[in-house]
Amino acid sequence: MLSVVIINFKNPPLLRLCLRSIISSISSNFKYELLVVDSESSVETRNVIGEFNGVRIVPFKRNIGYTKGVNEGIRAGKGNYFFILNPDIVPKNGAIEKLFSYMENNSDIGLMGPRLLNFDGTAQDSCFRFYTLWTIIARRTILGKLPIGKNIINYFLMKDINLSKPSNVDWLMGSALLTKKDAVNKVGLMDENLFLYMTDVDWAKRFWENGYRVVYYPESEMFHYHKRGSKGRWALLDIFFRKETRWHIADAVKYFRKYGIT
Repeated sequence: MLSVVIINFKNPPLLRLCLRSIISSISSNFKYELLVVDSESSVETRNVIGEFNGVRIVPFKRNIGYTKGVNEGIRAGKGNYFFILNPDIVPKNGAIEKLFSYMENNSDIGLMGPRLLNFDGTAQDSCFRFYTLWTIIARRTILGKLPIGKNIINYFLMKDINLSKPSNVDWLMGSALLTKKDAVNKVGLMDENLFLYMTDVDWAKRFWENGYRVVYYPESEMFHYHKRGSKGRWALLDIFFRKETRWHIADAVKYFRKYGIT
């Protein structure tokens, strides 16, 4: 069975759309359960969940962050597979089952992600190579506007790879991730030292280290209302104006302390 785990934080309208689209996109004979891990749980959000029969809620009074939310969802789930997603995901018909079937038939895969689409149908960047120091500099400074910086970013975004077919990748955006219980038991849950950012990078690295493949699977397509929350108008100066930027930098420091930087 598949446990679909939605990590929600104060977003009732998108949660309603997400739940409705999941239920309508999955065939009636596919066995799954729906859980919502709800940070700073509100009456409004609980009312939305109450509109859908059988959806379980794992509520928290405070904002526990993405990482702990994922772990709590996995702990609460009853399935042998876990599809973890944010409430801003809208799967196409059959997309979840395609993802599940491919992992079920390829035992060496530990982590998978679908092709994520903008609502105009264009593809989003959702699979990546691991960060280097130059990646960070190019993405956060004027270097990224120069030819050498653009090459660094394109390599990070795997633009040199044919991503129209299933591909091994370093890591996947945490907005939509499929994994399985056996692999999680070996690899471990997400690292709760990381609050929100870099946890998908860290997890993917640990799956690779434990002998599992991390795979981008474009035959499964899902719409994603993507907003890069840590990046504002002021590049490096965003640290003074945006809490999301401060969270991102704090988690990045912890990540690079753990693995080093090249």
